[in-house]
Amino acid sequence: MQSAFGTVAVAGLIGLLAAPVFAQVTPEDVWQGWQQLGTSYGQTVTAEEVARDGDTLVVKGMTTQMAREDLQFDGKIDELRFRDLKDGTVEVTMTDTHKITMVLPTEEGEAQEVSITLTHPQASLIAGGDSSQTSYTYDAPSMVVDMVVTEAALTLANLQATLTNVSGTYLLNLQDNAMALDSALEMDSLTFSIEAGDAETSASVTGTMAALKVASEGNFLGVAAMEDMAQALRDGFVANTELTYGQGDYTLDVMDKGKPSKFVASNETGHLRFKMGDDALQYAAGATGVSMAVSGADIPFPEIRVAYGEASFDFLIPLLASDTPTDFSLLTRIVDLTVSDEIWAMFDPTVALPRSPATLVLDAKGKVKLTADLLDEAAVNALGGASPAEMHALDMTDLTVKFAGAELTGTGAMTFDNTDMTSFDGIPAPTGTIDLRLKGGNGLLDKLVTMGVIPQDQAMGARMMIAMFAKPGEGDDVLNASLEFRDKGFFANGQRLK
Repeated sequence: MQSAFGTVAVAGLIGLLAAPVFAQVTPEDVWQGWQQLGTSYGQTVTAEEVARDGDTLVVKGMTTQMAREDLQFDGKIDELRFRDLKDGTVEVTMTDTHKITMVLPTEEGEAQEVSITLTHPQASLIAGGDSSQTSYTYDAPSMVVDMVVTEAALTLANLQATLTNVSGTYLLNLQDNAMALDSALEMDSLTFSIEAGDAETSASVTGTMAALKVASEGNFLGVAAMEDMAQALRDGFVANTELTYGQGDYTLDVMDKGKPSKFVASNETGHLRFKMGDDALQYAAGATGVSMAVSGADIPFPEIRVAYGEASFDFLIPLLASDTPTDFSLLTRIVDLTVSDEIWAMFDPTVALPRSPATLVLDAKGKVKLTADLLDEAAVNALGGASPAEMHALDMTDLTVKFAGAELTGTGAMTFDNTDMTSFDGIPAPTGTIDLRLKGGNGLLDKLVTMGVIPQDQAMGARMMIAMFAKPGEGDDVLNASLEFRDKGFFANGQRLK
């Protein structure tokens, strides 16, 4: 949680410095709101001089500081100007460049320093609202971020990122014990480069991403409240962020003890979502049209290539204990996966197997009851090793596996009796059915035997095992299986096996 807090604080201050969004009705209210927001992040915001110059409040030498065991934070803007536009809005301008310095302890006890320089010439911000709520729009032709990480006078990493045609909207509601916000950000492109390494290993990364969009909303309760995350969720803490992007191209070059290697990747689209509240934690990510290529001195081929049409995951889990079961879900998709012939040749040099694209899809949801808050370490430890989760229902809406000409599909639904932990050896007794269909399975098994991957006796054992659970279906090389749990027993195609 300390690391998470440091991340939130850094992100908050970068947003505060790069886009001063806390304007109210008058310039003085702007400055007051700015300080209030900094305090909510656990920061101290001061200035060397604050004075009126006609319709403009001029703030010189503004500093933002924070000191914790896990983070020391210092930021400075030479000058800020809050101009009253006489129409209920305020124009905010600032020095084109300002710096942020962070000092973080390492596991070895050393101090690691992170220096960030933000540059955003000709940025425009117009803000308005009242004393409790602020809305604003902003535009910047470009924004540049330079970051250097050093430790013991040795540079560990250097990052530079350039954002073009940045625009956004922001709605901020400052309350007594909370800060609610709703924002949207768009940019035409993001270009970045990273260099890192030590005496033996060095790496450089370059990349571009197009058409980035970020939308977020949340309710932040302040630093003190975040120390007890479970209680903060009950008190109304919410964080919801969604990122989408278009075409991306990335290159990684590594030199390890004199041996070079290279990784090149691209994608057509991508997305990332994070949501956290009293109901659940959701995390999702994915990309489409992805291709990757790897080459290097330790790779026995000139190049290894991997591509897929789509890869994504999405999971939802509850975080807080409850008296009734709540929703959870899990989605994993890898669609149309292909690899280069060099990889196939390692285990199939005679091209015995069809090299059609592979697919894996698992889509499941259900109900689970938590007996302890997952974010409360003491409460979880008090269970003495027992699981804090009781499974009550599970629905498998889609299972699809395609590989080398074979295809397995399935659906199913089950409920669980958590008062019966003996019928199935420590697992809550299930009730329900899973239906499976396998096409091309025997053909694939025959090919694996011919290739010598599976011995004949093991293949025979596998066929006998399959015959216990499956029966022939319609079509060539098709097997169906209906697996049913009822009356504390297990049935396969109507035949009781347990």
